[in-house]
Amino acid sequence: MTTATPQLDIHMFPCLEDNYGFLVHDPESGFTACIDTPEVEPILRALDEKGWQLTHILNTHHHFDHAGGNLELKEKTDCIIVGSRKDAKRLPGIDIQMGDGDTYLFGAHELTILETPGHTSGHVIYYFADSGIAFVGDTLFALGCGRLFEGTPEDMLQSLQKLQELPDTTLVYCAHEYTQDNARFALTVDPDNGDLRTRSTEIKKLRERGKPTIPTTIGLEKRTNPFMRTADAELQEAVGMSGAPEVEVFAEVRARKDRF
Repeated sequence: MTTATPQLDIHMFPCLEDNYGFLVHDPESGFTACIDTPEVEPILRALDEKGWQLTHILNTHHHFDHAGGNLELKEKTDCIIVGSRKDAKRLPGIDIQMGDGDTYLFGAHELTILETPGHTSGHVIYYFADSGIAFVGDTLFALGCGRLFEGTPEDMLQSLQKLQELPDTTLVYCAHEYTQDNARFALTVDPDNGDLRTRSTEIKKLRERGKPTIPTTIGLEKRTNPFMRTADAELQEAVGMSGAPEVEVFAEVRARKDRF
């Protein structure tokens, strides 16, 4: 007899100015992970509200608004900190070092780590295949991608291509509420994209009501995110780079966003 694995519970809440905090809870084992540690007090408050005990921190990268609360939370909860072995020296309190394709059993759920350099050299994402959920940090945003602080356009393009290989239905939880600004930019480089225009209108309505614009999905990003459409002939024509190598198109779109 086959029994279904209980679905993960996801709790999302605001932190800092525009970060999101995420708690991932496995009701069967009681395991509870925080995706990054942008701000300690909202995380502790969310744990208290849900009645969950923090057992893990899953760090996507070393920036302070993602790992700055590691040590305080570890001291208060005795949790296990998981992160990239390539970034181990920059992740406070790391206990378990992981690499591309490594898996970790989170209760009854297999968690896969994917290396996605570009924003930082040691950036990783956390993918729960059985639940169809990916926590992508600052690699992918709704209608955007992270700035290239430590990586090259080639690095980020390859990271985004890796994400595009996930099922279209995958729910994507990114770390910041940047979507409305990203939509305004996306329309400047992909103005004839009907899906993008429709989505931009929906985003405006959500933000007017103070609602979050995430999670998004891989399929939706593939249709509307200019950084995932750099091989598309329509977008290439719109930026005056028809037939150019995709990495050059990506670099041009990223440079335009940096100046936007």
